[in-house]
Amino acid sequence: MDTSLHTMENLFLQLGLDNSEASIDNFISHHQLNGNERLEQAPFWTAAQAAFIQECLAEDSDWVEVVDHLNAQLQK
Repeated sequence: MDTSLHTMENLFLQLGLDNSEASIDNFISHHQLNGNERLEQAPFWTAAQAAFIQECLAEDSDWVEVVDHLNAQLQK
């Protein structure tokens, strides 16, 4: 599986978010998951963003490794 284009920066771009390193760090520091909250159910996503994340996880897509990394970064 070629994951060369599947970086955190490209994930943020795919989600329609600013993908600069500073913006990603800021997003992670201001958005945390509570307890057993699932990444795709977090209240800070739009419906389209949540659907993309859920699809990545459900289909074990090429993005899943980066999505899992974001999930780990958002855990309290």
